[in-house]
Amino acid sequence: MPDQVFADTAYDSNGMRHFLIGRGTTPVIPNNPSRKKPQPFDARASTARNIIERTIGRLKDGRRIHTRYDKHAANFAAAITIAAMLIQLDVNESGA
Repeated sequence: MPDQVFADTAYDSNGMRHFLIGRGTTPVIPNNPSRKKPQPFDARASTARNIIERTIGRLKDGRRIHTRYDKHAANFAAAITIAAMLIQLDVNESGA
């Protein structure tokens, strides 16, 4: 069973939080802006989740990765590695 469950604000409900806590799992769910009584959450961990989510989205910009044309795991891993290197080069060149 996981120690933490990461989710976005769409899953911010009291029922979801109580369910996770009842299972012994810590919810890492940012508060929905419409929530009247904000609940505590690990903002640092939530930021890390968001970075990973955006990175996967950038990887999926490549059609080869998104549709997974490669039949062999080694070829797919190589395509992901190349895409990650190209993203890194783009980030370094833009000065970010």
